[in-house]
Amino acid sequence: MAELKLPVSEETIRGLEVGDFVELSGRMITGRDAAHTWLMQEFREEVAPFMKDSVIYHCGPVVAENDDGTYDFVAAGPTTSIREEPYQADVIGRYGLRGVIGKGGMGAKTLAGLGEHGAVYLHAVGGAAQVLARAIPRVERVFMLEEFGVPEAMWVIEVERFPVMVTMDSHGGSLHDEVREHSQAKLKELLK
Repeated sequence: MAELKLPVSEETIRGLEVGDFVELSGRMITGRDAAHTWLMQEFREEVAPFMKDSVIYHCGPVVAENDDGTYDFVAAGPTTSIREEPYQADVIGRYGLRGVIGKGGMGAKTLAGLGEHGAVYLHAVGGAAQVLARAIPRVERVFMLEEFGVPEAMWVIEVERFPVMVTMDSHGGSLHDEVREHSQAKLKELLK
């Protein structure tokens, strides 16, 4: 299993291939539907430094606020990524992202964007939200909390050995496409 420290170089990311298991450590940011729309309305100077050479996590966390005003992630499971397909390649290019974490994979536009900009799609295990939250020891800050609410806000988080698998790479590889093609071929065979 490869260990990657965020921020990470394009060269390192281009060295990853579909099927590689990776543990991420460092700083990344969460973002879902509202965040992606907001990021594309205009360039957001305030969040750009937290995205450059890092990863955006499609996650709507469960968050606890501490007495001192800090936050802890209680649950941090991945959300379905395909909803971000209209925006993701553009967000990657505009903000210099090196990766996207979610579940279920993404489409052809994002796959092309991964190749063009040197990024990967990383699959996190669904149904393990509390386990994944243990790999997030610190919330650094949050953007758009009042406007978007907890699940849709952009949380800047520190991760330690956050486990993911490369399922779409910068070379045009997509495990999701492979599974779909294999499944369709198997279905045709069964229906004969």
